[in-house]
Amino acid sequence: MSSREEQLAELHALMEQLADAKARLGCRGYRPFPKQQEFHRLGAAVRERLFIAGNQLGKTFAGANEAALHATGLYPEGWDGRRFDRPTVGWVTGLSGEQTRDNAQRLLLGRGRDYGTGALPSDTLIGSPQLARGVADAVDYVKVRHVSGGTSYIYFKSYEKGRERIQGETIDWAWCDEEPDEKTYTEIVTRTNAVLGPVWITFTPLLGMSNVVRRFLQSPPEERQYRGYVTMTIDDVPHLSAEQRAAIIAGYPEWERDARARGVPMLGTGRIYPVDENRLKFDLSDFPKGVPSHWPRIAGMDFGHWDHPLAWVALAWDREADTLWLYDCYRESRLIEAVHQAAAKERLGPALPVAWPHDGHQHDRNTGVPLATKWRQAGLNMLPEHAQWEDGSNGVEPGLSMLLDMMMTGRFRVAAHLSQWWEEYRTYHRESGKVVKTSDDLLDATRYAVMMLRYARAVNGRVEAPRVIRSLSDAAAGVMRGLPRLTATGSRPRRRD
Repeated sequence: MSSREEQLAELHALMEQLADAKARLGCRGYRPFPKQQEFHRLGAAVRERLFIAGNQLGKTFAGANEAALHATGLYPEGWDGRRFDRPTVGWVTGLSGEQTRDNAQRLLLGRGRDYGTGALPSDTLIGSPQLARGVADAVDYVKVRHVSGGTSYIYFKSYEKGRERIQGETIDWAWCDEEPDEKTYTEIVTRTNAVLGPVWITFTPLLGMSNVVRRFLQSPPEERQYRGYVTMTIDDVPHLSAEQRAAIIAGYPEWERDARARGVPMLGTGRIYPVDENRLKFDLSDFPKGVPSHWPRIAGMDFGHWDHPLAWVALAWDREADTLWLYDCYRESRLIEAVHQAAAKERLGPALPVAWPHDGHQHDRNTGVPLATKWRQAGLNMLPEHAQWEDGSNGVEPGLSMLLDMMMTGRFRVAAHLSQWWEEYRTYHRESGKVVKTSDDLLDATRYAVMMLRYARAVNGRVEAPRVIRSLSDAAAGVMRGLPRLTATGSRPRRRD
């Protein structure tokens, strides 16, 4: 063997040693993506968490590393999620023994019996894991060395054996890899009641809007302090290029693409806007000159209360192409009204017309002043009448149909960075033919703005009736960036008959 060949062989051996050492770092080398970090951080605020994401995007990897951190106590510097300062007893659960072995167990311990190459570093394992019966290489439990000097236990469970097999025990935390049925999930949460321990689910929502999913996405206001969720789409994975993302999405059947690539629950025919969101998205940076001064604008607002979000959207209207561009939105709860109003005045300005729903006529319990009047007194240009069609009606279905038509014909666009609006869009659906009225505040605000589009005003304050044009203009090919605040003054726009 020549000297060069010896050097190459030595280098190859060194690289293998480095790769093996890196594999055995486990959770010590964990560096979460922003969405994974957001999910871990949520654990310090709520007890129950849902990490809803597409396939192969890193949700199970995040779940495994959090389990390893709670078992070992090896929290990295800057960890701002839930912590334990003592050894723990935790459960890792999956759909079946095989699924738990091939996914959660593999990421925690390593593939097959190559223990110590997963999220649990090899030097934290105490002895060999206890194997389970009935499934080859499946582990029953593993003992883990905690930084305090004590011993943590991780038990591996599956849903297929029923809730009866998981009753009676008390644990500190539980990780559900893939979605359990409602009864099983409730039983798992119950096992952590003694210490109010964290329970988290990582899954791709192929089962649609199940009761477990509703528990998080449609949680009533009084329960939102106990549970929360984070959605990670293929666009949130930084190491994938645009070409790789497109190739991955193209590999899925069209009806599964939103679920597998974006973590959108499969709603089937119940989804109100079944349009691929990539057809609607635009990037503000693509329009360096900002919104053309002759494009009218309008906002739509949905009133809230302390526990229910107040929401508004802002849209610009390319009249030549009859295309709406939704460029800003706001949705917040548990803030005093003055804070909401300050945000609206800062981002909408005093001249932008604001459409509002019929409940704006309701009187404030403290002042006796109608809600819309209060916002008008605060300096917002609230339209003189509540949102309604030109014939005086205010039906929901015409608005839904109009928006769907605009989406399908390329005449409705939404800024890609408005994550709150997209979260509502992905889960907006019907059941038994009726619109499900939860998590729809921004979509309602959007509909109010569209209903009152005839009041949209440009910088010069002109108001004209909308024209229906079906094709995109060249001017609409670019997108807005650095939208200037509307500062024009003038009389309140009047309705044109």
